[in-house]
Amino acid sequence: MSNGRSLDRRAFLGMAAAATAGGAMSRAASGAPRRPNVLLIMTDDQGYGDLGCHGNTQLRTPNLDRLAAQSVQFSRFHVCPVCAPTRASLMTGRYNYRTGAIDTYLGRAMMHPEETTLAEHLGAAGYRTGIFGKWHLGDHYPLRAMDQGFQESLVHRGGGIGQPSDPPGGEHYLDPILTHNGRLGRHAGYCTDIFTDAAIRFIEAERDRPFFAYLATNAPHAPLEVAETDAAPYRAMRLDDNVARTYGMIANVDENIGRLLARLTALGLDERTIVVFLTDNGPAGPRFNAGMRGRKGAVYDGGIRVPCFVRWTRRFAPGRPIDRIAAHIDLAPTLLEACGVPAAGDAAFDGRSLLPLLDDPRAQWPDRTLFFQWHRGDEPVAFRACAVREPRYKLIDGKELYDMVEDPGETRDLAAGQPERVARMRQAYEAWFRDVSATRGYAPPRIQIGTPHEYLVTLTRQDWRGPRAGWNADSLGHWEVEVARPGRYEVTLRFARLARPSAVRVRFGNVERKRESPANAESLTFESVNLPAGKGMFEAWLEAGEQTVGVHQVDVKRLEP
Repeated sequence: MSNGRSLDRRAFLGMAAAATAGGAMSRAASGAPRRPNVLLIMTDDQGYGDLGCHGNTQLRTPNLDRLAAQSVQFSRFHVCPVCAPTRASLMTGRYNYRTGAIDTYLGRAMMHPEETTLAEHLGAAGYRTGIFGKWHLGDHYPLRAMDQGFQESLVHRGGGIGQPSDPPGGEHYLDPILTHNGRLGRHAGYCTDIFTDAAIRFIEAERDRPFFAYLATNAPHAPLEVAETDAAPYRAMRLDDNVARTYGMIANVDENIGRLLARLTALGLDERTIVVFLTDNGPAGPRFNAGMRGRKGAVYDGGIRVPCFVRWTRRFAPGRPIDRIAAHIDLAPTLLEACGVPAAGDAAFDGRSLLPLLDDPRAQWPDRTLFFQWHRGDEPVAFRACAVREPRYKLIDGKELYDMVEDPGETRDLAAGQPERVARMRQAYEAWFRDVSATRGYAPPRIQIGTPHEYLVTLTRQDWRGPRAGWNADSLGHWEVEVARPGRYEVTLRFARLARPSAVRVRFGNVERKRESPANAESLTFESVNLPAGKGMFEAWLEAGEQTVGVHQVDVKRLEP
């Protein structure tokens, strides 16, 4: 779709929100039942086995264990093997390959703005919407959470704190620099506490009308920074240092979720709030994972099977496990149906509403096939790192077949003895792969420069592309951008401290500037660069003798109104 169509869609959503909000107030005045609130909680790199209720005898998660007991639990719930793809599917109800968010970095974690998010659907129905924590689907207009339906947004940049997208000086979990509704600022405290506090304030402020609160912690993702008081009990068990730190971070997450749920109760919102808890993929390191094979990055169950608890005390009977296969693509249509909210615009879900199963685990439920794939690279390759999941059988990479009822640990490959089943599942995958690849291809959305919505754009290694693009000291890449308005721009380049004088260069299309920078410099500013409107590659690099390397970040600031 063109950007113009995207803006038309947003105008439609805005008009729908205004109209529906008026209707919601009229219903409230007439005494009609209020739509339920939604509290969606997702943690980062917390595996299925990182819960006491899933058999972990070392880790204490009393609040999450209590939530599990109060909830309907999906015992065969699946996501992508890594975070940004899972988040795209969670927000849209669609396979991530349709959305542009195909990987976690190098420009492959940006979701096309034409996608309609759960926040946009609910916002169009009069909900107040807020996100607190990790977005990881684009740092620039119109890709930011605040552009994609979230009216209140407190998030970190990129894929996590401690990564190349961090603002200078904001690379730690303690006192991080975060973006609040588009404005950078330092926030005092530990990141998980900060995000939970913000979610609580949001719920308190919006308690008299329907709200959608999305708490997406970046913990327990690396770097494993945690207060020693949280890690100490696990060090005392003589656990591996990384495991002790990770468990300390999860214990802190559990404490914060306990605070959040307690506040819901104190406000009298339990019966009016659907609470969903899940995680974005399997564990990032070796630790207890409930006997499953693999971990984060793998399409074995250890990488893609995660907890999923759904609590709605007014409607769903607790303590009932559901063993039907389900996935990230199902939650958006499920929550919309539960809230009585029709999908806005022309949204087409790949997922299926799970509401019939939540109401009755014995409900009639047709069998279906789910697909999961993740790759490194600008475009996926068929049958590479993919899984086809039927209710009983699972096909890995088009060649390994497992009976997930008899062999949940995926230890016995049955492919040689069941060639017809393998062939049928391969055909299903091929049809799926063609379908999702045809949605819009795999070219990334372009970063917009010079829009009225974001006068200063910071380009980082999170989003650059190219054969040498990466996060190493000698990496070199470029950014696919679109300059929305021609004019004068101030361009500041930041880089590692120079050991010797170097040439610093910047280029967009036919515009190229060069300056010499002295030794020990860490930044250089081109005070006025005339950029034409249009699409192209934005490049910035250093030349020191024969060596050419990329900069760390580039600030591009429009100088004219």
